[in-house]
Parts: sequence; structure tokens; C-alpha cells
Amino acid sequence: MTTQSSAGKTLNGRIVAVDALTAEYKDSMYRLMHEFYQVARDSFFSDLSRKTSVILLEDTSGKLRGFTSAAIYDLEAGTEKVKILFSGDTIIHSDYWGSLELPRVWGHFMFETLQSCGSVPLFWFLISSGYRTYRFLPAYFVEFFPRFDRPTPPDMQKILDAAAKSLFSESYDAKTGIVRLSNPTPLRAGISEPAAERLQNQHISFFLQKNPGHEAGDELACLTRLHWDNFKPFVKRLLKN
Repeated sequence: MTTQSSAGKTLNGRIVAVDALTAEYKDSMYRLMHEFYQVARDSFFSDLSRKTSVILLEDTSGKLRGFTSAAIYDLEAGTEKVKILFSGDTIIHSDYWGSLELPRVWGHFMFETLQSCGSVPLFWFLISSGYRTYRFLPAYFVEFFPRFDRPTPPDMQKILDAAAKSLFSESYDAKTGIVRLSNPTPLRAGISEPAAERLQNQHISFFLQKNPGHEAGDELACLTRLHWDNFKPFVKRLLKN
């Protein structure tokens, strides 16, 4: 199955193990990332090496137009044992903004991962330096945190803090919920600045207030439970297709 962007351009998504990527393909991933983010080559490849899977988005000619990387971790949050699906670098070329191919393939990847976990609770942990990434949460999930309209419940906060501390250690500030990386990857100027009308969106306004250093690459730590009942109805329809 393929999907089109709002501009009518088609993307094809596929899931590939990181170990199966050629050096040439990894270079193309870096070049795409570097086009939109201020990212050092060494940092990019170091981050990629810690992931196990990537979702690749290609146009009809097979050219790379977007990707996201992921890894699964076991985590102990107090006495609770859970699994964390952690997202790494994520990028979609601006010509393909609005395409549903990433959420379609990512949704299937999450659902397959959820099934493989059996009775162990699975959570999606992501860090976001841009409002577009943060908006995946209200767009696709019923419950997620942090959010503008309710405080983070203590049990979710415990898991969020444990995941952030496990992956980022002293780079995570539990008081603010911000991860401040030693090698941040801020968006290049003018790439994704919210228009005035978008600032009226409560989710976007909350993100900008919660992460005032986003332009410098500060990342907001976020968490949602991966469970069929927590997917929005249209995501369920995508998965069924």
C-alpha cells in the first residue's frame, strides 16, 4: 500500500533492520537529515548504531524522502517491568508533509511490536524538539503526556522519568521534562516555524511553552501507552487496511 502527501506525491514505506542498511544508504539518510537539521555526521551515525529498525519512506523512483529509527528496551520503573519503544531521528522531506505513509507503517510497526510483547506493557517514548513531532501524539493517541489539559499521572510520570534517565542520564532534567543533549540537532532556521493560526492550536502552544529552548535543539520527553484502545479511530482504520 502507498499513500499520497497533501501535494499528491506518493510515498512507499518499508521497515528494515539497521544492520541490513548499506553504507551508501546510510549516507543518503544523513544527507536528508542534514538538509533540515543541524546535525553532525558522527552524532547521526552514533545514534543510528543504537537503533535496531528503521522505517524508510521512498518516492516512486526509490529515492529516500523520509525515515525514522527505533529501538526496544526493557525498563524497570520502580517495581514495574515494562518495555519501551524509543524513536530516534525522524524526518520527512517538506515536499511530502501531509502524507499518511509514515503513520501507516509506523502504526503497523508499533502494533506488531505490541503483539510480540505479550502481557508486558509497552510504551512509546519519544523526545521532540519540534512541534510537528509532538503533534503525532494528539493526532494518533487518546492519552499521552505531557499535555495541555491535564497533569501527567504519577504512574506515567514514573515511567517517563525512568525511561529518560535510563537513556539520557544527566542530560534529562526531571523538573522541566527537557532533554538537553550534548550534541543537539536543532531544525534549520525557517524550516518548520508555526504560522500564527497554528499558534492557536492548544497542543502547539503547550509544546512551545513547555519547551522554550526548542530552537536550540532542546527535546521534550513524551510518553504514551501502546495499546489498541489508545489509538485514535482513524489510526485503527489505517492498521486494518
